[in-house]
Amino acid sequence: MNKQRPIMRAIMLTALMMIPVLLIAAPSPTGKPGSIERGRYVVKIAGCNDCHTPAYAMRDGRVPEHDWLTGDGTGWNGPWGTTYASNLRLKLAALSEAQWLHLARTVQYRPPMPWFNLRAMSDGDLRAVYRYVRHLGPAGVPAPAYVPPGGAVATAVVRFPEPPPAQ
Repeated sequence: MNKQRPIMRAIMLTALMMIPVLLIAAPSPTGKPGSIERGRYVVKIAGCNDCHTPAYAMRDGRVPEHDWLTGDGTGWNGPWGTTYASNLRLKLAALSEAQWLHLARTVQYRPPMPWFNLRAMSDGDLRAVYRYVRHLGPAGVPAPAYVPPGGAVATAVVRFPEPPPAQ
């Protein structure tokens, strides 16, 4: 039994030393930068579905993936007028990957779209979002057009209060 102890100890030590190697080599559940899996992950954690997928937030995220990112007819109303979450599946179907990267780096949409979050994303994450949305394919209809302040709105709206005065 004493002769087996060093062998068992060596086996256990080898097994323990392999854990970090296996963890590093294991595929990430979030996918490689630029991958469709990574795009799905970024879309979920960045909150894209919250506005760009009808009823996503109201259903606690339980919307079939084939319905994701088709835009929404509920308006976001505030001092800027009324904006609508665009149909990203139609929008990105009309853009090349290079055009998408340029748009994401330069656009400044009206509220509540957090365009500054697009600018903060890495090129790899932006490419992943593009590839994921293109993977879903075009679906749905375009969102309603922007309505300037005081214009007639024919849809339901979420009303934002006036922002506090700048200091």
